[in-house]
Amino acid sequence: MTETPSKEDPRHPHWVYHHGSEPDPRFTLANERTFLAWARTVLGLLAGAVALHSFQVPTAEGVRIGVVAMLVLTAILCTVLAMVRWARVERAMRERRPLPAFSTGFILAGALLLIAVLLGVALVF
Repeated sequence: MTETPSKEDPRHPHWVYHHGSEPDPRFTLANERTFLAWARTVLGLLAGAVALHSFQVPTAEGVRIGVVAMLVLTAILCTVLAMVRWARVERAMRERRPLPAFSTGFILAGALLLIAVLLGVALVF
C-alpha cells in the first residue's frame, strides 16, 4: 500500500485521485478493463443502430427511426454511466470503502429490454 497521493498529482479527475491511497494496481487495472467492456457495449449499440438504419429494418420508417434513436440514446447513457461507475469504484477502492451497487447493469438491461420488445413487435407486424 502506498502513501496518499500529493495534491500536485497530475492525474484527473482530481475528485477521484486526490482521495485515499493507491490501491493494488491489479484492482485499478481490473476497473479499467471493466470500463473498456462498457465501451465495447456502447460500440455494439451504435453498430446495431447503424445496421438497422442502413438496411432499413424495420420497414416502417417511424418505428425504425425510433428504435435507432433509442439505441443511440442508450449508447450515450451507457457511456456516461460507465464513466461515473469507473470513478465511483476507483474512489471507493482508494478510500477502502465497499464498492458501489451495480445499478448501471440494471439500467442498461431495462433499456435493452424495451428496445428488444419494440423491435420484436415492429418486425412481427
